[in-house]
Amino acid sequence: MDKWLESIYSDGTTDFVSNPSPALFETVMIRIRMYEDAPVRHVFLHTMPNGAEHLKEAHIVKRERGLVYYEASLKMTENRVQYHFYIICEDVVYFYNQREITTYLPDFTWDFVLLANYVQPAWVKKAVFYQIFPDRFCNGDPNNDVKTGEYTKNGHPTIHMNSWEDEPLTYQEGFCLDFYGGDLEGIRQKIPYLKDLGVTAVYLNPIFTAPSVHKYDCADYFHVDAHFGGDEALAELSKALHENDMKLILDISINHTGTDHQWFKQERGYYFFNVNNEYHGWAGNLSLPTLNYTAEPLRDLVYRAEDSVLKKWLKPPYSIDGWRFDVADVFARNNEVQLAHELWPQIRKSIRDVNPQAYILAEDWGDCAQYLQGDEWDSPMNYYGCGRVIRQFLGEPDLFLGRNEILGKVPYKMTAEDVKNRVMEHLAKLPYLIWENQFNLFDSHDVSRLHNNPIVHPEEYRGAIIFQFMLVGAASLYYGDEAGVGGVLGTNEGCRYPMPWKKNYKDSEVYRMYRTMAHMKAQHKALSEGGMKFLYAQGNVIAIARFCEEEAFVFVLSVGQEVETISLPLGVIGAECPLGTEDVFGRRLSWEKKEIHSIEFVVEAHHAYFWECKML
Repeated sequence: MDKWLESIYSDGTTDFVSNPSPALFETVMIRIRMYEDAPVRHVFLHTMPNGAEHLKEAHIVKRERGLVYYEASLKMTENRVQYHFYIICEDVVYFYNQREITTYLPDFTWDFVLLANYVQPAWVKKAVFYQIFPDRFCNGDPNNDVKTGEYTKNGHPTIHMNSWEDEPLTYQEGFCLDFYGGDLEGIRQKIPYLKDLGVTAVYLNPIFTAPSVHKYDCADYFHVDAHFGGDEALAELSKALHENDMKLILDISINHTGTDHQWFKQERGYYFFNVNNEYHGWAGNLSLPTLNYTAEPLRDLVYRAEDSVLKKWLKPPYSIDGWRFDVADVFARNNEVQLAHELWPQIRKSIRDVNPQAYILAEDWGDCAQYLQGDEWDSPMNYYGCGRVIRQFLGEPDLFLGRNEILGKVPYKMTAEDVKNRVMEHLAKLPYLIWENQFNLFDSHDVSRLHNNPIVHPEEYRGAIIFQFMLVGAASLYYGDEAGVGGVLGTNEGCRYPMPWKKNYKDSEVYRMYRTMAHMKAQHKALSEGGMKFLYAQGNVIAIARFCEEEAFVFVLSVGQEVETISLPLGVIGAECPLGTEDVFGRRLSWEKKEIHSIEFVVEAHHAYFWECKML
């Protein structure tokens, strides 16, 4: 295709949609831009009002920085309105949607989408989350520590670890009953640390009463575990976070409980028992019996009633800002009982009735676009469009495929083209406001930490940090990543080491990168609310831009063995060259301007670059 085609761009930001959150029957203005010298004769906006195809011609409204903007009006006649563009040249018509440009009429899967009366949790797109596994972060009150032998689970006693610096026990040694004493008071004491790091939201793994260290085997949803400080400690933590302009979301599994839960002992109708007194456990695990939402009283207890589990913690004095739902992909789905798409809209309404800005984050590792259309989840844990992509590009087996004995032996490393296609296929099926909700991560309590893998080049790891912040949506740090916390590969226990507070890590480049990127996301509109475009994706080199009308940033990462010179079409973002001779982190920038719209940029092997652009 002709080079000018790379300049065609539109998105759902305010630079291209007059009101990204319109009301029903509101008229909004839609824009698209391209190079001013593009050989374009007409531009049409394609919509489907009341099911009938409709074309409306867009007209030039602005010329700026070598780009020309076309604009057309669109009326929100329905709650969901899709659109794409026809770009007419002398001898060809191009079709442009969220994913790609084609010379054939595409299907509507990848259309731009506007949602009428959709209430976006607007704080999320600017957020830097910090995920905390509470027992392993900070012990603020040793008086509430679990004692060795304090209780037993499945015949195994609790173990209080002798030293905060000890390595966690393997499952066969500790059975998830090895405790260090981290608690909510410890988190509250570390708020100044989090604020200095640039954190704006805290995500806690489960804190409700449960016997295990991970607490996904809940015994009581209505009380915070006493060993974390109880309900009062949560109220105090929430208050302190909010006073420091930080949000708080809690983790919960409403798919299953533990066998210690009173419901399992007293309310058999809340679970899947058969005539032989056998019950269904999540993923076959009988210690985690699955809840049966055909039981109407259970729906009341979990989300419908004003004093339900989900509503209780959203209300004062706890006032949390959202929920992360464990194993949301299988929730309310058990063979002949398929209630997920009936219940999630109800759960969403119950949550939003209490707090219209509450965030609904769901665990799903794969393609879950069906849940991300504005009436169910706000975001998945974005492994599919972020974590799995970044890690495989850096040389790891895919997080899911690698667990299969056969698939894990195939040594395929993602190419830059693969990365671009995977990221855009994930996003392009979603309304743009949902793009901005994405919870981007590459480490968590469920996967080995990327920096602990010896095959990952240190400079490429630094690139992974920047990559995460360059994607539209929120960024999430897993506690201790900024400190190079220890760990081993291949087990959950291996990614849950205690926070190394005694380690001198604040002078490390990794810490500085996390802190710099976190603060820059808050300070720069382009990194929190701007558009996103892949500028280059070939072989081992990828380049991404984030931009708005006032500013632009570019990220380049090479995972290759050789020096390469690539062409970067900075003109498509209204920029002409890097701002300065070094990038944000002191890497030398080597480039030369050879064409009116682009520069030739030299990429060293295993290097990551991140710079602000000089605007045209």
